[in-house]
Amino acid sequence: MTYDLFIGDRLFSSWSMRGWLMLEMFGLPYRSKMIGLYSGTMTEDMKPLTPARLVPALRLPDGTVVGESLAMAETLAERHPEAGMWPEDPAARATARWLCAEMTAGFTALRGECPMQLLHCWHGFNPSPETLADLNRIETLWAHARTISGAETGPLFGSYSLADVFYTPVAARITGYGLPVSKGNRGYCLELLSDHAVRQWRAMGLTVSYDPFPYTLDLPSQPWPIGAQIDARSVENGPSINDTCPFSGKAVTHFLELDDQCWGFCNQFCRDQTVADPGAWPKFLAMTGAVNHS
Repeated sequence: MTYDLFIGDRLFSSWSMRGWLMLEMFGLPYRSKMIGLYSGTMTEDMKPLTPARLVPALRLPDGTVVGESLAMAETLAERHPEAGMWPEDPAARATARWLCAEMTAGFTALRGECPMQLLHCWHGFNPSPETLADLNRIETLWAHARTISGAETGPLFGSYSLADVFYTPVAARITGYGLPVSKGNRGYCLELLSDHAVRQWRAMGLTVSYDPFPYTLDLPSQPWPIGAQIDARSVENGPSINDTCPFSGKAVTHFLELDDQCWGFCNQFCRDQTVADPGAWPKFLAMTGAVNHS
């Protein structure tokens, strides 16, 4: 039972991130398929999914297409009750659904003024009163969720749920634009963005170059606070310490250098996503650790 998930560019498509996290964070089997949001091929790419017209879109194993993130979430939760995608407690579950629905329909000022970008953090951004009102509402909802669940820190409802999935791109906006929230909520944002899955999503996005880069501002920028490059760089030739790719097990053809050691991968994408954030990939860390601590 494998799902087909159709997504847009990872650095910018906040809704695609939500769709991907629904599957990745709850261990559901899927294949990702890219839709060209910025390459001009979106209309053609979406034709097999008609009448769906936006990303993400989900194709079920029987061929049924589901559009809209909230419908995808409910469909997956219904098909996989064992995954615990919604909180178990009825009051918490109802509240989590409320938060996700309001995220889907609301916060238009925040979403319009601060489009998600995962490259860097803008310094000196001044949000409008409307965006500040959205942020205040988000903090009110998060506080209410914690009152219902009793969770003072960590996921909003104690255990990771679809509510955290839906607000991870909000955390990226708060972080990427330096938006004002409480210390506790800033910590929650950084916790969401520090998860290996989110770091991997960003690292995969960084394998694509854009000219011009979407959503630029005439402001100075600072490095993204999580998953900074650790002196890794791509190199043309080996030999590498390893003979097979840590991700696929196939023979290596592409190489990176890290701490004066050469490591190999089966293709450019595997290599480049690792260069972008070596610490995001447990299989790569296990391979390097086995060599360096043997």
